[in-house]
Amino acid sequence: MKKYHVYQVDAFTKTKLAGNPAGVVTNADDLTATQMQKIARELNNSETAFISQPTTDQADIRIRFFTPTTEVPICGHATIGANFVRAVENNLDSQTIVQQTGAGNLPIEISRKADTYQITMTQGEISVADPLDANIQTRILKALGLTDKQRNQKYPMAIASTGAPKVMIAINSQATLDNLQPDLEELKNITPDINCNGYYVFVVTPEESNLIHGRMFSPASGINEDPVTGNANGPLGAYLIKYNLVQTTGDLFEFSIIQGEKIKRPGTMLVRVHLNHGQPVKIQIVGDAVIAFKTEITL
Repeated sequence: MKKYHVYQVDAFTKTKLAGNPAGVVTNADDLTATQMQKIARELNNSETAFISQPTTDQADIRIRFFTPTTEVPICGHATIGANFVRAVENNLDSQTIVQQTGAGNLPIEISRKADTYQITMTQGEISVADPLDANIQTRILKALGLTDKQRNQKYPMAIASTGAPKVMIAINSQATLDNLQPDLEELKNITPDINCNGYYVFVVTPEESNLIHGRMFSPASGINEDPVTGNANGPLGAYLIKYNLVQTTGDLFEFSIIQGEKIKRPGTMLVRVHLNHGQPVKIQIVGDAVIAFKTEITL
């Protein structure tokens, strides 16, 4: 029998009970995948992160991520939360580490700021696909309860990824975004046909400090709606560049997003898109976090 340190941490916020909650187990070396899955199911967050020693010399830590129903290769908010908790638990100074994940070995910047930390996650391989087949687009719109007129026609419906693919779906109004009531079963049915389990619906608001308001649905992963999604907003940055939807100068494009407003868990993040000759070569997300509570479990 061993005691495991279990935290609930709210990512992309400094306010408890806002942002995106993640479970974190900081001493998971002896846990089996089956035990991790059961703990994730018990905590019932969209993802729970399990920190252990790496299995490669190229990384400093290993993190595995589980939804309540399945293991996933990478998770943005749980990465922010896990590294925040690890920094607090070990009283770390500012530093850069390498995190081993199912999406590869990824650099993580830990920035100490007075009595708290801010975490910068470098995401995985960038991929932005061609627009989805018209029939698939029609199915997705119907499942989301949207008409073609409610779409922002300037923005193609396409899959983008930095390790965990998401469908990018731009619409015209905040009111429409707030009133979405998707057919979650139909979104599940579409998922295997496009090999993508997440649907990110967003509104572009260049007149505001936050360029993007969004909602993300991933029922096939056991997440009906994710409050604030690093694995959607990071790829969104690459998508905006690839489809020439924003004006950029220099080698860095930055924007802020807000998500989770409708489900009363608002959170924000900064997305950094590093460019080479106008093309995205590295995506980073920057976020705050706060520990909601901690406990122990003996198994």
